[in-house]
Amino acid sequence: MASQKIRSFSLGHRDSEEEESRSVTMFEVFHGDMRERIVLQRLIVIARLPCDLADRTELGAHYEKLNFQLSKQYMLDNMTGLLLIYPSCLLHVIESSRDVLVSVLKDLTDLQQHPDGAFLEASKVVFMAHNPQSRLFQQWSYKVLDADHVAVNSNRLEEEEESTETLVCSVLSALQKLGEHLEISKKAAPGSVLDETPELIVSQTVLNKLLTQDELLTPQQHLQMYNSPLNITINAGQVIRSSCLTTV
Repeated sequence: MASQKIRSFSLGHRDSEEEESRSVTMFEVFHGDMRERIVLQRLIVIARLPCDLADRTELGAHYEKLNFQLSKQYMLDNMTGLLLIYPSCLLHVIESSRDVLVSVLKDLTDLQQHPDGAFLEASKVVFMAHNPQSRLFQQWSYKVLDADHVAVNSNRLEEEEESTETLVCSVLSALQKLGEHLEISKKAAPGSVLDETPELIVSQTVLNKLLTQDELLTPQQHLQMYNSPLNITINAGQVIRSSCLTTV
C-alpha cells in the first residue's frame, strides 16, 4: 500500500514537472506565433558598377548600414546572405521576409538614382525563391573581390552563347556549392572560404552576361508588378495582375 502511495506520488510529481516544463509565457507564445507567420524568401540580384567608382568598400558599408536599419525595423525578420563586390559588378543574395526583400529592392533603385552620382548602374533580379527549405548563409556579410579572385573562373562559359536559363542555373549551382561547403567547414562567414577556394566564386563573366538579358526584370519592374492591383475575373475564377494584361 505504501509502495503504491509512493509510486502515485512520484508519478504525480513527474507529471507536474512535465507540465511545468511544457508551460510557456505569453511573450514566448506571441513571438513564437509571429515567427510562424514569417515566410522565408531568398532574393538574388545583380548590378553593374560605374567605371568611376573609386572605393568599392563604400557599397559594403552602405549595405551594412541598411542591414542594421532593417534589423531595427523588422526585429523578427533576421536577414542573412552574401554580398560579393566584383571589379565590374555585384552579386547580392538576401534571405529574409518579403518585407525586408522589398526594402532591399527599393534601396537598390535609390542607389541607381542617387543625386550625388549613381552607386550602381543597370541591375537585374536573377532569382526569387519562396519558402526555401533552409538558409544558405547563417549571417549577412560582404566581400570585395580583387582581380585575382575573378581571374580563377573568368573564362568559364566564355565561348558559347548561353540562354538566360543556363546562366541563372550556373549562378544557383555555384551558390548551392558554396552553401554546402560552408556547412561542411562549419564556417559562418564565407569570406575566408572564398579566399581558400576561389573556384567557388560565381563567375563575373556569367553575371555580366545576365545583366544584358532582357528576360530578367529590373528592380523597378519587379516592384511595379508586386505593387500592381489584382484584376479578378469572377466568371473565369482567375486572378491576373494588371501589369500582365495586354490590349488589343
